[in-house]
Amino acid sequence: MNYSIVVHGQSRSFPEGDPFRAAAVPDAAVQVHLGTARDEVPDSEGVDCSLIELDLECLGVRTGEAAGAEGDRRIGFARWQVGEREPSGLVELVVQPASNPAALEAARTVFTEAGFSVAVCRDFSGRILDRLLRPYFNDALRGLDEGLASAADLDKTVRLGLGYPEGPIALLQRLGLVRHHEVCRSLFEAYGAPAYAPARRAVVAAERRQ
Repeated sequence: MNYSIVVHGQSRSFPEGDPFRAAAVPDAAVQVHLGTARDEVPDSEGVDCSLIELDLECLGVRTGEAAGAEGDRRIGFARWQVGEREPSGLVELVVQPASNPAALEAARTVFTEAGFSVAVCRDFSGRILDRLLRPYFNDALRGLDEGLASAADLDKTVRLGLGYPEGPIALLQRLGLVRHHEVCRSLFEAYGAPAYAPARRAVVAAERRQ
């Protein structure tokens, strides 16, 4: 694999450095854009796949859109963060309606060969896990505020009742309430769904951080 890295700023997905040297994509030229930014990423000639790191924004913010026909060799990606210093082994790839299938396959191979698990999603604000988990976290925080149960009992109920390895409050403490507020605020602004409105404890944590 021939690859090059373009750095736009601090990478959330790979703060530890370059993870791609172990990857092997025969006859593919891959360009990796690390660090989220709002500047548009050009569709470079001679590149089979251009990987663009995203945070919560749509890929279209970085590539532009074309009335539902957008998509080319630029593929978005984001690595799920278990905590502020604990990036996980899951990478989400973000595609547009007309994304190049060969570019998507090259992107998938780059990450799987580098040791990551891959999920593919369409181009929406927020990533798959955020869309699924943030309302769950908000419900747990609101249950705590309402006196439904203690934090320990809320976590115990989810662990023993559903078989989850970790309860919502404990997991949220590791993920960070400030980050939870940031993600929820972004999702609420994008979709307007009450489930995404940041819970009170997340708002308090964000205000204390200021």
